[in-house]
Amino acid sequence: MDIAPNTHFSSFPILEPKSPAFLSSTRERLGFLYGFLAAVIWGGYIAVSQAGVGAGLSAEDLAFLRYAPAGLLLLPWLLRHSPLSLAGIGWFRGIVLTFFIGPPFVFIGASGFHFAPLAHSAVIQLGTVSLMGIILSAVFAREQLGLRRSIGLFIILAGLCVTAGPGLVSGNSDVWKGDLLFALAGTMWAIFTVLQRRWNVCPIAATAVVSVLSAAFYGPAYFVFHGSSNLMQVSPSILVQQVVVLGILSGVVALFTFARAVEILGPGRASLFPATSPAFAIVLGIPVSGTIPTAWQLLGLVVLSLGLMVAMRKASP
Repeated sequence: MDIAPNTHFSSFPILEPKSPAFLSSTRERLGFLYGFLAAVIWGGYIAVSQAGVGAGLSAEDLAFLRYAPAGLLLLPWLLRHSPLSLAGIGWFRGIVLTFFIGPPFVFIGASGFHFAPLAHSAVIQLGTVSLMGIILSAVFAREQLGLRRSIGLFIILAGLCVTAGPGLVSGNSDVWKGDLLFALAGTMWAIFTVLQRRWNVCPIAATAVVSVLSAAFYGPAYFVFHGSSNLMQVSPSILVQQVVVLGILSGVVALFTFARAVEILGPGRASLFPATSPAFAIVLGIPVSGTIPTAWQLLGLVVLSLGLMVAMRKASP
C-alpha cells in the first residue's frame, strides 16, 4: 500500500538522541548498571570472605584486608584534592560517613555472628538496608514510595527469607542479640546512603574519604591490638584474592558504583540493590569455594530477581 508523501507520524513519539526524555532514560539505565555492579561485587565479597574464614582468617583480618588496600590506593587522589578539607566534604561529614560505613559497621555486623547464624544476617541485615533506606529516603529526601516499589520490596524480603531457608529459624536463646546487631548494621548502611545523597557528596570523594580514614584509624589499631600472625600463616594466593576482592573491588569499586547509583536513582531505589547480594554470592560461591547451592537458595535467587524487577520498574504514565 502506498503512503501519501504528506502523511505525518506524529502519533508515534520518537526519543531524539539529545532530548530530555532520552537523556533521562539513559541516565537511569546507567544507575541500574552501577547498582548491579555493586551488588555483584558484594556477592563476591561474601563468597571470598567465607573462603578466607575457612583458610584461618578472622573478622579483624578481613577488615584490615578490606580497608588498608583501599586507603593506600585512594590516598594519592585525596592528597591531590584538598586533603585539608577532605576533598571539600569536611572533617565532620567525613568522620560521620566513615563511622556509618567504615570499621564500626563491619564489627557490629560481624559481632552478630556470635549469637545468630549466617542466614539471619542475610535476611535481617540486608533486608534492613532496603527497608530503612526506603523509609529514610521518604522522610529526609522526600522520595515517594509508591505501590509498585512497596510490592517489589515485599517480594525482595520474601526472597531473602527463602534464600536463608530452614536456617532462618535456627539459633539459641541469645539469637535476638545477633538479630539486633544485624539490624543496627543494616540501618547504619541505610543512613550512609541517605546522608551521601542529602549532603550531595561526590561519589569518588565519598569513596576516597571513607577508605583513607578507615585505613588511618583501623590500620594502626589492628597491628597494636591484634597483630598480623594470621596473615603470615595464610598462603599468598589467598591473601592476593582477599586484597583484590575485599580491598580493591569491594572497598573501592563497589563503594564508588553504589554511591553513583544513589546519586542517579536516589537512596530509596538504590537501597534495593544490596538485598540482591546473597543471590550473586550463591552463584559466585560455586567457582570460588565449590559450594553447590541448595534448592532453597536457587528459588530465593529467582524471587529476589523478580522483586528487584518489580521495584525498579516505573509505572506507565
